[in-house]
Amino acid sequence: MYNAALHYLGRSQQPQVASRFVRQEEQTETLRVMTYNVHSCIGLDGKVDIERVARVIAQANPDVVALQELDVGRDRSLGLDQAQLIARYLEMEFHFHPAMHMEEERYGDAILTHLPLRLIKAGPLPGLADKPKLEPRGAIWAAVEFNGQEVQIINTHLGLQPRERLAQIDCLLGKDWLGHPDCRGPVVLCGDLNAQPNSQVCRRIAAQLQDSQTVLAQHRPAGTFPSRFAALRIDHIFVSQNVAVTAIAISGSQLAKVASDHLPLLAQLRLPGRGTAAD
Repeated sequence: MYNAALHYLGRSQQPQVASRFVRQEEQTETLRVMTYNVHSCIGLDGKVDIERVARVIAQANPDVVALQELDVGRDRSLGLDQAQLIARYLEMEFHFHPAMHMEEERYGDAILTHLPLRLIKAGPLPGLADKPKLEPRGAIWAAVEFNGQEVQIINTHLGLQPRERLAQIDCLLGKDWLGHPDCRGPVVLCGDLNAQPNSQVCRRIAAQLQDSQTVLAQHRPAGTFPSRFAALRIDHIFVSQNVAVTAIAISGSQLAKVASDHLPLLAQLRLPGRGTAAD
């Protein structure tokens, strides 16, 4: 099955993409985190192309990748396990959480990394009792070990309704997720929040965490959706107060603009020394 999938991906020859093993010396002290809604690997040309999405990711050379809208075993995307194939393409480990089950088909979010990875929690987020047909939403929390310390990574994809998003972010900020005693030290909350920076959702998060796009004086916050004309800033990377943001990038390459309806957001982070108290 996997060999057939690789044949489908066109991987008879190694593609010319940035290798995760080639790091500039100054980058070895920073952690590169990407969030990317991949739209089931269905590009703006209507084609299902997992390799194209993987190439977009590889070109940014991230250490940790938070992906949303992954298909696993779905007819519309050729029945492939997109999480597994992207992870193998990038030579990364991964954990996938299906927010939605439809018989044998699954749809959800994943965390990928080449670093030591430990799954902490994965589960559903609340919906609205008066709107039971809304798409189910979820989150996944994993710990990544980098330079001798653990970084808590939470990846999510919030709903389309304002009330729904508020209930979901309140859950994530509560005792079972970000408020859990184990969610300490360097923390990253990222994903497609379907919410702009001035929304109640983002303001509630910003009361506890830093918006990575607003930290650097030389960086002008930019949108990620829709990919052709990225006017909306709905994909986010928030970090704890003890994490320094050293660089931000949004891929605007022609490949990225067609691979998904979102652009990937990348934050380069400097972690606190191991003796630094957690915020």
